[in-house]
Amino acid sequence: MGVILAGYTLLHVVISLVGIFSGFVVLFGMLGSKLHDGWTGLFFTATVLTSVTGFFFPVHHFMPSHALGILSLLILPVAMYGLYGRRLAGAWRWIYVVTAMMGQYLNFFVLIVQSFMKIPALHSLAPTQTEQPFKVTQLIVLILFVLLTAAAAIRFHPSRAPATGA
Repeated sequence: MGVILAGYTLLHVVISLVGIFSGFVVLFGMLGSKLHDGWTGLFFTATVLTSVTGFFFPVHHFMPSHALGILSLLILPVAMYGLYGRRLAGAWRWIYVVTAMMGQYLNFFVLIVQSFMKIPALHSLAPTQTEQPFKVTQLIVLILFVLLTAAAAIRFHPSRAPATGA
């Protein structure tokens, strides 16, 4: 069981990191008013898979990560519908930006939580994640995401509609 769980955890982490990386490519594309179809598809796929695979760890109670996974799985389809279903028409352009970046933020939030839990230097600064270093880190990241998302919502006006099914 230990080897299988370790492999599953590694797979989950790799998928999560792919989602986070591709999400930043998508974000910086938005800031440049570019639509990166392939990166966007990878971001959606990896971020959804991150949330879904998180539910299959052997825990016996509902955890905050489960709540974030559920929230992500409710938000991301709205972003996908805005992009692929509504093709960014009208308000769906900024709805897509905001919901996609909310999904990215939730994934990054969990990365910070896991980093403070697993990286010894960070864990020593905030062993219970109620200490100031953890709170300040999360606040700074939240502020940066709000500012970047607002900038992307203002600047993202791609010259072409996304390909359907991409």
